[in-house]
Amino acid sequence: MKSSPVLVTGAAGFIGSHLTELLVEQGHRVRALVRYNSRNDWGWLEDSPIAKDIEVVLGDVRDFDAIYRAMKGCHAVFHLAALVGIPYSYESPLPYVRTNVEGTYNVLEAARQLSLGEVIVTSTSETYGTAQYVPVDERHPLVGQSPYSATKIAADQLALSYHRSFGLPVKIVRPFNTYGPRQSARAVVPTITIQILSGMSEIRLGSLSPTRDLTFVKDTARGFHEIFRSDASWGEITNVGTNTEISVGELVETIARLLRVEVTVIQDDQRVRPAASEVERLRCDNAKILRVTGWRPLHTLEQGLTETIEWLKRHRAHYKPELYTS
Repeated sequence: MKSSPVLVTGAAGFIGSHLTELLVEQGHRVRALVRYNSRNDWGWLEDSPIAKDIEVVLGDVRDFDAIYRAMKGCHAVFHLAALVGIPYSYESPLPYVRTNVEGTYNVLEAARQLSLGEVIVTSTSETYGTAQYVPVDERHPLVGQSPYSATKIAADQLALSYHRSFGLPVKIVRPFNTYGPRQSARAVVPTITIQILSGMSEIRLGSLSPTRDLTFVKDTARGFHEIFRSDASWGEITNVGTNTEISVGELVETIARLLRVEVTVIQDDQRVRPAASEVERLRCDNAKILRVTGWRPLHTLEQGLTETIEWLKRHRAHYKPELYTS
């Protein structure tokens, strides 16, 4: 099957670019769908060492015709394209519906019409809402605590309906909180780190009490690939996480220690989610992926943070620490 390409939507983004590189390293032909722009900008793939080894096509996941053309001739699709910024979903929910729900429909329907051999749909731990028990396994109730998470729940259920109704070979990957090089400033690890690297002794954040299961991006990408290879994942949702948790406050202390600085945290009200929308606790039950694949996380939190910090030191120009990005 490696003679025909796999399509990666959202290939120029944070997780998508790492996954694209991994797939090339594993010997796959990769067609990378990058959101259309007049500059022919390939995002994080621009300077990637595998840039000459992939076929890049420009399009928009909201455009069925573009998705159909991009998918034609492929044997599988990894669907990562999405709007992911939770705070902006409060400001403008409709683009999330169009991108995350309608965009997923376009991928599923094109795959059905083209009889693709495998469709990997990207979910998120945000679909669980605040943990009702820990660790959170795949049977945990789904709770839409933000417009973003609601659209991801809808997209997941649509994908499962295509599997059940039409026999579409679907697998759903549900990553917990991924971090690492190339992540946007809206996420907590680059937000903390860039403020410190910019010389700020007072770090502006939202709530410090929520806990997250942080997974290094290269481990998340490997999780996608292992689930892709698994014969036990058809029509299934599979968590990807480390079965550990750390609070935002503890994360600040850890990053400050690695950078050998002392900082004070100031709560910035615009970074605080509405009370009923904040996901207070997440910790992944990863027993399923450990059981059905050969995946194991290869990076401890400190190892992953160290690599991320070193990357951020080299790419500080990409970030504006004085501005809050929703």
